[in-house]
Formats: sequence, structure tokens, C-alpha cells
Amino acid sequence: MSNILDAASRVKWDRTAAAKRAVFLAAAAYGVKTLYPIICKQLCKNKDPRSNGRVSKAENGSTCSAKTQIDVATHRKTSPGVNAEFFKQILELAKILFPRLVSKELGLLSLHSVALISRTFLSIYVASLDGKIVKTIVEKKPKSFIIQLVKWLLIAIPATFVNSAIRYLECKLALAFRTRLVNHAYRTYFTDQTYYKVSNMDGRLANPDQSLTEDVMMFSQSVAHLYSNLTKPILDVMLTSYTLIQTARSRGANASGPTLLAGLVVFATAKVLRACSPKFGKLVAEEAHRKGYLRYVHSRIIANAEEIAFYRGHKVEMRQLQKCYRALADQMNLILSKRLWYIMIEQFLMKYVWSSSGLVMVAVPIITATGFADNETADGQTHVMVSERTEAFTTARNLLASGADAIERIMSSYKEVTELAGYTARVHNMFVVFEDVQRGVYKRSSLSAEGAEKKSKPEMHIDGPLEIKGEVIDVDNGIVCENVPIITPNGDVVVSCLNFKVEESMHLLITGPNGCGKSSLFRILSGLWPVYGGRLHKPSPQHMFYIPQRPYMSMGTLRDQVIYPDSVEDMAARGLSDKDLDAILDIVNLNHIITREGGWDAELDWKDVLSGGEKQRMGMARMFYHKPKYALLDECTSAVSIDVEGKIFQTAKDAGISLLSITHRPSLWKYHTHLLQFDGEGGWRFEQLDTATRLTLTEEKQRLEAQLAGIPEMQHRLNELCKILGDDSVLKTAEE
Repeated sequence: MSNILDAASRVKWDRTAAAKRAVFLAAAAYGVKTLYPIICKQLCKNKDPRSNGRVSKAENGSTCSAKTQIDVATHRKTSPGVNAEFFKQILELAKILFPRLVSKELGLLSLHSVALISRTFLSIYVASLDGKIVKTIVEKKPKSFIIQLVKWLLIAIPATFVNSAIRYLECKLALAFRTRLVNHAYRTYFTDQTYYKVSNMDGRLANPDQSLTEDVMMFSQSVAHLYSNLTKPILDVMLTSYTLIQTARSRGANASGPTLLAGLVVFATAKVLRACSPKFGKLVAEEAHRKGYLRYVHSRIIANAEEIAFYRGHKVEMRQLQKCYRALADQMNLILSKRLWYIMIEQFLMKYVWSSSGLVMVAVPIITATGFADNETADGQTHVMVSERTEAFTTARNLLASGADAIERIMSSYKEVTELAGYTARVHNMFVVFEDVQRGVYKRSSLSAEGAEKKSKPEMHIDGPLEIKGEVIDVDNGIVCENVPIITPNGDVVVSCLNFKVEESMHLLITGPNGCGKSSLFRILSGLWPVYGGRLHKPSPQHMFYIPQRPYMSMGTLRDQVIYPDSVEDMAARGLSDKDLDAILDIVNLNHIITREGGWDAELDWKDVLSGGEKQRMGMARMFYHKPKYALLDECTSAVSIDVEGKIFQTAKDAGISLLSITHRPSLWKYHTHLLQFDGEGGWRFEQLDTATRLTLTEEKQRLEAQLAGIPEMQHRLNELCKILGDDSVLKTAEE
């Protein structure tokens, strides 16, 4: 004990040393505290094979909703990765990126390739120049040193330009790829009402907006960046290896040993990294999905802000947002934790193991080469080749460092390739869904189908994929339904077989309880829903005009609201002017808004500027502008006064427009000639409308309802009077 105390007394402790030791111990303790749970978790995961299901769930994090669970399950079945499916998807997308042999994208790719090749040759020249500069320093030749330094500075000008050009062309290439994909996606998205069918008829794309924006952007950037990160390094490895081998052989050294060592080290590193690499493609695809769902929840709150405020539902919505954000944060933390260990192993192998191997590879040829050996001159003096060996060592080390950096980037690119696989799967899936929807192939989620089956009767629901067996025939006049079923996208059969005929000058009133198929019939007539059976004769879409209960107000001027979806050029082609639009607004009693809002060229947020009744009248104004043969009116005047409503309907009839109206106002019955009535149980009745008789029956129904509604109150009051008077009633006695 005395010896230990004596040794301790001889140690010199000062404040600086004590502070350094304290900081070191604190850092070590913090590191152990942070890394110990992660290490234990990894060890437990490897030891317990029964926890695979739980680990898989932890990798994907908690879900946001039932909709998210379905998508996560889909991702687990087809996890994106570097496999044959990935290369197949890349080839299909490449046909979109390079539609023909001579294109802007191919030109940019060629320029980018030239810049990458030029940079490789410049790197080799700079490496040899570095060796010459070091040689002049060792030989103490200031004049040669200045000449070589001037060369080095002069070559820096094209080298820096090429470096800048590589970054510039990479960004231009990514933008060109994105433009090509966006143009193709927009064309398919807005063809045959795909934008409606993707969201309402098909359930595979949870957030089409994210697929069209962020996924396309990330895929384009990843492809362009990966091309740079693979093309130049591969070329660097080939040229630097060739230069090093030729240099060694020219000096009489055997290059087989260093070449074998390099191949062995690279092969071992690749095997280790591949074994340790997490499934970045699957993880990144899941992260992108959760980002999209979080954005969807935000947009949903913005779209329904007024309703949420009325209900004071901010706490519920905040909990939903926090839940979705936590799921996203968990996924991002999972990716970061996996990258921590992967990058640590990667850096250890590629920086330290490769550096030590590189020193051996450079040293062996110089030591064993006969061309670098000291030799005796004719006068008997020894010629020491220190400067030559230094030049060779510097050049070889720079070339080897360049080659090692290239191999490192190639091997690091595997992680980027797996991430690209995730983006490729999402973009390719988007185009597949677009093409399927255009061909009439719809796939709904199993959860939606189960929910629909619970709500409907077993005999009124179709399981499995829906087959489109119906026939749609475009005709000039008339609407004829022959054995046409009304089936929802979920497979609910609302009406099994519908038959009716609407001829010219006929006006059809459609009635029935909620959910009986009134609006669904309009969706079929408009072409939004397919005809699953029977035969439908109808005019072409330009002769039919649908007006919903809440008309859509577009971005643009007041004029654009009336002529929507036409443009000003289309209006001029029709031979119409602003005076004609004035007359149209006069029909719907909206001419006052021209002065109120600042004229036809005023640009405002019309969905907030116009009231509910004004928006409905604007929808009717569009009908008078387009003058269709048939107008599908879905409760489109519920917020309009009865007198203005009657004026609008009568003017439409006088203009020769056949009306197909869904309305509950008896005041509008007189403007229709026929009735299509649904009973809500799959039945229907089509007949000529006798307005007077129907109004009489309706008045009698309302009178009986009013009388029967008062009976319970009258009976209750009679019982109270009997108690107060202590008497019995004849009715009460009869009841007893």
C-alpha cells in the first residue's frame, strides 16, 4: 500500500491534465450510455429468432391509419431492392426518359460523360505533376520548381471549370429527367379522367400528389447523381490501375503482388459491406410513404378547416397529426441508427484498411524495382536515386488515392442504388396504376371491401375484382339504359338492373332516399364510373353538362368562372363576347357581381368571394354558356330562392336543354315530364310525371304527418287534465 501511495505522490497532476482527463471520462461515459442500448438491441435481435415479426414491425414503425396499414403490408410483400424487378422497372422508365435516339436528355448525358472522362485524365496529369514538383524540391532546383508550379496553376483553370461543369450538367440532367417524367405523368393523369379514377375508383395510390411531385423529383435526382457517382469512378479505377501497372513494369517491378492484394482487399470489403448493409430501399420507400401521408393529413385539415373549427375538433386533429409525425420520426430515426453502424464499418474499411494496404502496394514496387536501385557511375561514385523514388512514390500514392476514392464511391453507391430502388418502385407503380385505370382495371384495398361488405347485404355486394362487361354507345340524341346495373367502386350493387329512356324534349325528375343511386347514375352517365353490364346509349360528353350541388370555382378571372372549362380563345371561337356573358348572368340574377367585383377581368379567390347561392347560380350560368343537349342537375339550386330557381329552369327548357334533375323541392316538379323514382332497396319506377296528382298526394302526406305528429302531445295533455280534474276520459277508458 505504501508503494502505491509513493508512486501516486510522484505523479505530477496539474489543472490542465485533470481537466482533459475529466472531459475524456465524461465523453466515454456518455458514449457508453448512448451506444449500450443499441448494441444490446442488435444482439438480442440476432439471438431471438422468434422476434422476427416484432422486429419487422419495429423497422416499419407504427402506422397512422388503416389506410397506412394496407400500404405497409403491400410494401412488405414486394420490398424494393436491387433485383431483377428493379432493373426491369428502370428499363421501362428509361423508355420515358429517352423516348428517341436523338433527344435533349441524351445530349446532356453525352456532355456529362465527356466532362467526367476529361476530369479523369486531368486527375492523372495532376498526379504526375505533383510527383515532378516533389522531385524538384528534393533535388533543390528552384527554377524547375517554379516552372512545374506554374504548370500546376495553369492546369487548375480547366480542372476547376470541368468540376463546375460536372455539377452543372448533373443538375441539368436531373431537371431534364424530371421534366420528361412530369410531362408524361401529366398527360396520362389528365387523360380519360384518370385523376378522378385514381382517387375514387382505385385504392393503390394513397397520395397521387406526392407521387407526381416529390417521388418524381427524388427519382430524377437520384438517377443523375448515381450516373456521376458510377461512371467517373469506374473510369478512374480502370485508368489509374493501368497507369500504375505500366509505371511499375517500366521500372522493372513486378505488379502482380500489389494487384492481387488490391483485388483481395476490395473483394473482402464488398462482401462485408453487403452482409452488413440494411435494406435501405425498403426503408426509404416507407419513409417517402409516411411523408406523403403526413402531407395528406395536413391538406385535409386545410380543406376542412371551417367544419373542424365549428366542431372544435382541433384536439382530435392535432392528435392525428402528432401520431403521423411520430410514425415518420420513428422511421427516420430507424434509418439514422442503421446508417450509424453501416457508415462506421464502411469508413473503417475504406479509410484505414485501404490506406494501410495502399502504402504496402506503393512501397513494394518501389523497393523491389530495379529501375529505382542505387547504381555506381563510371568514376566509382554511387548514384543515389532518392528524387526518382520520391517522384514515383508521390505520383503512385496520388494515383492510388484517386483509385481508392473511386472504388470507395462505387461501393458506397450500393446504398444509393438501394435507395434508388425505393424511388423507382414508387414512380413505376404510379405509372402502372395510371395505365391500369385507363384500361378500366381497378383494384381496391381489402379493408375497403370488407367495410363495404359489412354495410351492405350479402346479396348486394360483389367480392373480388369487378369485370366491365357493359357497352357504351355514343348517339346524337336520347339516353337509353338497357339492363344497366349501378355498382359502386367498392362492389356495392345499388340497383341490379335499370331500364329507362329519355328522348328529346323530355325532362326527367329523379327522386329517392339518400344512398339509393341518384348521384351514382349521374356518374355513370358522365363516364366517371364504368358500365359493368347492359348497354348504355348516350350523347358524347360535350353534349352533356353536369352541375353539382357545390360548383367548383377555378383560379382566374370572373370571365373564367362563367366559361369554365373553356378559355378566352375558346369563347372567341364560339363567337361569344362579354355582352353575351352579361345576358347569361342576367338570366341567373348575377349581373350585379360584375360591378361589385371590379369587372370581367377581376381575379379573386372566387370560392370565398361568392356566397353559396351565388356559386350555384354561377354553375347554372355555365350551363347557359355551353348550351348542352342534356343537363344533369344534382341539387344544384338548393341555396337559390324559389322565384330565381323557377326562372332558371323555365329558361333552360325554352333553350331546348333536356333536364335530368335530382331535387326535393316540389316547386320544381312542374318543369319535368317524367319521373324516375328509386326506393332505396334496389327497386325503381320510371313513369310519366303527373305533377298535379303528385302535388296533391304530397300535400295530403304532409297534412297527415302534421296531424299524426300532434297525437302524442294531445294524449299526454289529456292524461294531465284527467289527473288534475280527478276524472276519467272516454279515450282513456277505452285504452284501458
